[in-house]
Amino acid sequence: MSLNITNAQRAEVLTQSLPYIQKYYGKVVVIKYGGNAMINEELKEQVMEDIVLLQLIGVKVVLVHGGGPEITDTLKKIGKESVFLDGLRVTDKETVDVVQMVLAGKINKSLVNLLQISGGKAIGLSGLDGHMIKAEMKDSRLGYVGRITDVDVTPINDLLENGYIPVISTIGCDKSGNVYNINADTAAAFIAGKMQAYRLITMTDIEGILRDKDDHTSIIPCIDEKEAKELFDSGIISGGMIPKVECCLEAINRGVHKVTILDGRVPHALLIETLTNEGAGTMVVKDKNNG
Repeated sequence: MSLNITNAQRAEVLTQSLPYIQKYYGKVVVIKYGGNAMINEELKEQVMEDIVLLQLIGVKVVLVHGGGPEITDTLKKIGKESVFLDGLRVTDKETVDVVQMVLAGKINKSLVNLLQISGGKAIGLSGLDGHMIKAEMKDSRLGYVGRITDVDVTPINDLLENGYIPVISTIGCDKSGNVYNINADTAAAFIAGKMQAYRLITMTDIEGILRDKDDHTSIIPCIDEKEAKELFDSGIISGGMIPKVECCLEAINRGVHKVTILDGRVPHALLIETLTNEGAGTMVVKDKNNG
């Protein structure tokens, strides 16, 4: 879609972005792109274009992706029902094979392809490559669902140094070669922490943290660790938002400067968040009183 604006207006827009481009130049930004936010194909293409734009202005973008809905659909096609326990997929041997096929195969390569079509340079990795994501069994009741024990970001840094966007599917392995399904929010938090990333942006299918879950205008623009605990205690952060915010806090405590829960359904939300003063979603910081 072509916007009806003059060349002078285009130049003004670019000039206004300059301070933000300078702020992000050379910085590592980890973007977690989540299952339900990836359903709309047109939006997905737009997000990939935005990521390429960020890379071209000097941002070191690392893309970490999930794919829950596609895993569920694939399991359904082979006649296997998805079972969840405490929000996590119960993963037997057959299911973990499907997870590996869908995440490291279909989804990972389709995102790499979209980035390439948009003019970027991208290479797909899974947590198995270079034993990047090391894991152990989280809970025997969940089967092959992994708890991360360590992350080796050497392959990611190698790709960044050579001008590529690393696209990472979140499966892990242990010393015996067992493969584990890893929660993508958790993996993104560990990777961002290990890389001491400037930002972690987790794109999802919700506006951010709402003070009133039934009022979509009640979004809380910024919280710190202390406020997050209060929101947990009061029940404002509940249900599926609990693990998301816990992963934000995990990243903050591992050294990430700022974390944002961003609505991936909003066109160009990524650029609004990074290259304007408007911002979008909910930002999580260590302490609002100390910058």
